[in-house]
Amino acid sequence: MSAKIKIDVPEPAIQNTTLSQTGDTRGSAKISRETISTVSVAILCLLLLLSARFINPALGSWSQVETVLVLGFFLVVLSFGQGLVILTGGLDLSLPATVTLGGILATSWVGAGNPNEWYLLPAVLGVCALVGVASAVGVIWLRVPPFIMTMAMSIIVASGLLGYTSGTPRGGAPDAAVTMMKSQVLGLPTPIIALIVIVFAGGLFQSRSVYGRYLYAVGTNVDAARNAGVPVTLIRLLPYVLSAICAGFVGIALVGYSNGATLRMGDDYLLPSIAAVVIGGSSILGGRGNFLGTVGGALLLTILSTIIAALGLEFGLRTIIEGSIILIALLLLREELFQKLRSLGR
Repeated sequence: MSAKIKIDVPEPAIQNTTLSQTGDTRGSAKISRETISTVSVAILCLLLLLSARFINPALGSWSQVETVLVLGFFLVVLSFGQGLVILTGGLDLSLPATVTLGGILATSWVGAGNPNEWYLLPAVLGVCALVGVASAVGVIWLRVPPFIMTMAMSIIVASGLLGYTSGTPRGGAPDAAVTMMKSQVLGLPTPIIALIVIVFAGGLFQSRSVYGRYLYAVGTNVDAARNAGVPVTLIRLLPYVLSAICAGFVGIALVGYSNGATLRMGDDYLLPSIAAVVIGGSSILGGRGNFLGTVGGALLLTILSTIIAALGLEFGLRTIIEGSIILIALLLLREELFQKLRSLGR
């Protein structure tokens, strides 16, 4: 029974047995599902961009596309970390507080007009990483459910920041953060260049690296992975740490983009970071995912929010519409639909 579970991992690093040798085609079906999911999300993004022209001709312009990509940069980075945690069967609800932690520490420790103190930014990411370590310790060793543990960490960090700032964050955006978000490279905004690099590197890391393959193995079956010699504890710990580092980085980037920090700056990113991963084809139960699909899901949600904001609707109505469209997208991309599509090709 355990041999079958090992085979189900994409390009398994656990053993050298191939699908063709065993006659098991579940791996190829999984690849087909992820491909269909990625293409479907890409088509939805294109349809939203084209339909936006009917709402406002400026929405489909290249400048608007650049804006979507710059705004999508934040969600893509967050979804990368969230996706790694979900791939192991966990969930990180501490992202909003960690985003805020990164932003507030960047403004208070470095601030504006201190170009020689840029070295403190890695220290900010280090503090954020400790949040991920604490979450991982609670989940792995204390056996607290990820939902509860990461929510508790979010409350602890948010409460600590409230006391640290006395309710009013102070300080300006670090020069390095402003340069990163406001400069251009080869005629493109730097965040778009960074987005391309992250998509390429993140895809290779999640799907092609040995560690990424171990993530799939652990998410598929922890006991089978442990019996196969996979360092399960380390594999489960790192996603929480990387997710926290991604959140801290987004907090620094948001400070550079908006020139300041607030105590609620990360609140709008929690549900979209989860929705982007799920819309992109990942299983919320772990063991299945595709970072390219997650990128498509993040851009889809960014385009959606941009269009809804352009309509000038009230916040409550905007939230209802956005949530309804996310639900429709999830229903359209559910497993049963992919099984029917695959059966048509047989």
